[in-house]
Amino acid sequence: MSMPKGYKVEGGYATVASGLGSGYREIAEKMSVEGFKMNHSTARNVFLSVMKKFAKDLCDLYEVDPTPHRVENIASDPRFQSSICGMLSDI
Repeated sequence: MSMPKGYKVEGGYATVASGLGSGYREIAEKMSVEGFKMNHSTARNVFLSVMKKFAKDLCDLYEVDPTPHRVENIASDPRFQSSICGMLSDI
């Protein structure tokens, strides 16, 4: 389903910077080679599911009301995804 004409995303769209990660298609191809049949949309859904878990836990930690809509917006924000990546790479 395409976005309505004139739709603007506040934080932008998640993209893959060169050398910093893999896109959904590359993830799906690697998973398929490893024996887990997957397409790019499934890879995106799994990734966003994990991001939603991080977002919900952080909402609970900072005592922000974790409504499903708010958690989904936070999880799909590329700035949030980038910050999670940065935290995980520091570990």
